[in-house]
Amino acid sequence: MELAVAGSGKHKLRVLFVDDDESISELLESELPRMGHAATVCRSPGEAMDAVSRNTFDAAIVDLRMPGGSGWDVIDHLREHSPDTEYVISTGHGSMDDAIRAVRMGAYDFLPKPVSLFEISAVLQRIGDKKALQNKNLALESRLLQVEGHSDLIGESAGMQRVKKLVDKIAPTSSAVLILGETGTGKEMVARLVHEQSDRADAPFVAVNCGAIPENLVESEFFGHRKGAFTGADTARTGLFEVANGGTLFLDELGELNKSMQVKLLRFLESGEVRRVGENEPFKVDVRIVCATNSDLQEMVEAGTFREDLVFRVNTFEIHLPPLRERREDIPVLARHLVARHLKRDSVPDGFLSAETLETLKAHTWTGNVRELANVMEHSVILSDGQAITPADLPQSLTRSREAVSTSPAAAAFDDQPRTLRQMEDQMILHVLDRHSGDKPAAARELGIALKTLYNRLSQLEIKRQAG
Repeated sequence: MELAVAGSGKHKLRVLFVDDDESISELLESELPRMGHAATVCRSPGEAMDAVSRNTFDAAIVDLRMPGGSGWDVIDHLREHSPDTEYVISTGHGSMDDAIRAVRMGAYDFLPKPVSLFEISAVLQRIGDKKALQNKNLALESRLLQVEGHSDLIGESAGMQRVKKLVDKIAPTSSAVLILGETGTGKEMVARLVHEQSDRADAPFVAVNCGAIPENLVESEFFGHRKGAFTGADTARTGLFEVANGGTLFLDELGELNKSMQVKLLRFLESGEVRRVGENEPFKVDVRIVCATNSDLQEMVEAGTFREDLVFRVNTFEIHLPPLRERREDIPVLARHLVARHLKRDSVPDGFLSAETLETLKAHTWTGNVRELANVMEHSVILSDGQAITPADLPQSLTRSREAVSTSPAAAAFDDQPRTLRQMEDQMILHVLDRHSGDKPAAARELGIALKTLYNRLSQLEIKRQAG
């Protein structure tokens, strides 16, 4: 084998090298890691097939002529047990028939000996590029299965300004991020923005809802599995951690992970290694983890359902997304943005939503947050036939809710005062509390606020009454 200086590869591959030549095997055993790859070097077909039975490889370089068997036996074993492996044939005794057979069997390349380290480095680099493109395509396919919003944070409220500043600070780092907020506040959008403003923007962004995967399939979904690893594993599967290699993996609803998967996620965060189900050897991937939840993780820690050490690992930085009811001043611009998106326009004029329409939207409780607002605006665009939206185009639940607030005995005391945002919120709190006959926990649930927040607001209202 000719010696050459090998450059480090951009992609880290799991490489199987099979050759009975002792000197070549020893050389590759040291040089492949120097190129940036994880190497398994075998000196006989039987040893190689045993390795393939235990692990999956990205690439294999196989000599054809060896004592005790043939390289073709190894390749047949690879095609059966590790079908995604790209294999390269390297031989000093190859014939034209061998080359034709290699092409027919799908060999990635055919390298006649002597072969230089430079050639090996180059062919592994090409295989790495191909694997990276395949993973990117898988990530794009997973994104196409979701309804994706525009990766912009809409709103100029103080709460959203804080979020934007944090994203600008955090995105260029490689730190783990934990996004907290109620359902529908836009946690995935923030995660995607962190990815797009990082140096990983050209690599995959993979989003997964931890609560939407059957518990018995979570490990396979995350880390992949080899063929035959369990009943029903008829083919090998690439896990989401591997698909996201080089990019960002967004774990939504983190609080839904069971204790077993929490341990495996913690192990990955500490080591950067994953292991496919059914395999013995772990391998490293370069993935930034961004998590999100609407659960109170600290309460879960105290209840014994979530690991405290995992909380410390995932929240190097915390981003709190405010609920829509706490940034009502953003509702007009958000509503116009959502209408424009449904109409496939860049924007709509300010008057496209009447003043009364905007007042009705601002008075609503929005327990479903931005997601609920998006559904309401889609409903209104359809009813208005794409024309200017009036209150008549809004869902009846919104208009009924506003009428109920305005006629509620609890709200009557405010009718002769200016309708400020704070007063409108107080009216809604009193109205919901009245409807639940004073049941504060039930009222807090409908309002989508913590019980402690409800008590604080009622205390402030009592102070206001006494002062007035």
